[in-house]
Amino acid sequence: MTIAPSRSLADLCRADFPILARQVHDCPLIYFDNAATSQKPLAVLNTLEDYYRRYNANVHRGIHTLSAEATTAYEGAREKVARFINAAYPEEIIYTRNASEAINLVAYSWGMNTLREGDDIILTVMEHHSNLIPWQFVAQRTGARLKFVELTPEQTFDLNHYESLLSDRTRLVAVAHVSNTLGCLNPIPEIVRLAHAKGARVLVDACQSVPHFPIDVQQLGCDWLVASGHKMCAPTGIGFLWGRAELLRQMPPFLGGGEMIADVFLDHATYADIPHRFEAGTPAIAEAIALGAAVDYLSQWGMERIHAYEQELTAYLFERLQEFPEVTLYGPKSGDRAALASFTVTGVHPHDLSTMLDQSGIAIRAGHHCTQPLHRYLDVQSTARASLYFYNTRAEIDQFIAALGEAIAFFREVLA
Repeated sequence: MTIAPSRSLADLCRADFPILARQVHDCPLIYFDNAATSQKPLAVLNTLEDYYRRYNANVHRGIHTLSAEATTAYEGAREKVARFINAAYPEEIIYTRNASEAINLVAYSWGMNTLREGDDIILTVMEHHSNLIPWQFVAQRTGARLKFVELTPEQTFDLNHYESLLSDRTRLVAVAHVSNTLGCLNPIPEIVRLAHAKGARVLVDACQSVPHFPIDVQQLGCDWLVASGHKMCAPTGIGFLWGRAELLRQMPPFLGGGEMIADVFLDHATYADIPHRFEAGTPAIAEAIALGAAVDYLSQWGMERIHAYEQELTAYLFERLQEFPEVTLYGPKSGDRAALASFTVTGVHPHDLSTMLDQSGIAIRAGHHCTQPLHRYLDVQSTARASLYFYNTRAEIDQFIAALGEAIAFFREVLA
C-alpha cells in the first residue's frame, strides 16, 4: 500500500490567499517579502467587506443597531488580540495605525514627560528606524542620552555589552524582539530582568515576532510591546500597543479629540480611562475588526505549528543559499531564528538582483530595510532579503535558488 505524503501547512492554507495564484511577468508569483508585509487570507478580506456591506457605523457613539454591532465587533477584536498575546486585560490593548505610531505614543506620552537630562535610553545597533527615530526626538528634547548595544561575532545581541551599558541612570530599554535584517531572536526575558533590576522600563518591538510564533507578554515581562497588523495577515492601517494597565493609566493622552474624553468644558477637559484615552477620533474600525479576524485565522492553524513549519523552511533556505560561494549571509546561520535571510552577492547590487528575480515572478526586498545604522555597522550599503511565511513552500525556495543561480551566472558573465 502506498502511503500519501503528509501535506505541509502551506499546502493546507494556500487556497486561502488568492493573490498567491496570480502571475507576474507570465510567471507564477513567489512572494518572499513577508517581513515587509504579509498577504491577506479570504477570512480577513471577507471581514472587511462584511463590515462595509452589513453594519458600517461609527463605534461607541450610537445606540442604534448598526452602531451596536460595530462596537461589539470592534471591542471583540480587542479581546482577541489580548488573548493572542496573553494580556491580563483587553483594556491593555491600544489600537494604533501601526507599530511606528505605537512607539511614538510611548515616546511622547511617557518619554517626553518622564525622561530628564542625564537619563539613559538603551537601544541596539539593529533597531528598525521606527524604534530609533522617536527616541532620538526624545533625547534631543529632554537631554537624555542614547546608548547602543552592539553585536556578537555571530551577529546577535551582545548580552555582555548590554550589561556593561546598564547603570542607575538607565530609564528605558527599547529593543526589537527579532531583527528584521539579521533575523536573530533577542533574549527578551533576560534583557527585561536586567533592566528592571536597575529600575528601567522595557519596550519591545515585536513586529517580526508576533506574526510568527507564540507571544506571552506576561512571560516576557516587558512594560510595553508593539506590533503591526499588516505583517500578521491583517490590513494596513492597524497595529497595537500593549502596556501594563497601571503604567498606561499613568500616561497622559497622546492625541486630543473625540472619544478620548470624559467631560469637556471650554477651558479644560478630563480624559477617559484606558484604552480610549489613547484612541482619539474615529478609529480604523474595519481594519481593527479585520485584525481580530487575522488573529482568529492564525490561531486556527496554531502559532506553535506555524513557527515549527517556518523553522523547517528557514533551515532549508539557508542550506540552499550556502551553495553559492558568491553569497554572504548576515545574522545567525542556524538555531531559533526568523524566517528570513539577508544576503549580498559579490559584485552585484541588491537592487539589480531584485529586479532580475522579479522578471521570474519572485518578490524579494532590496535596500537597507529601514536599518541604515545596522548596515553601516556591518560595512555594507544594502542587502537583499528573502523573507518567508507559513504559506511559502520548499518548492518555491527551489525555484528561488534556481533563479538566483541564473542571475549570478548572468552578472558573472556581464562583469567578466
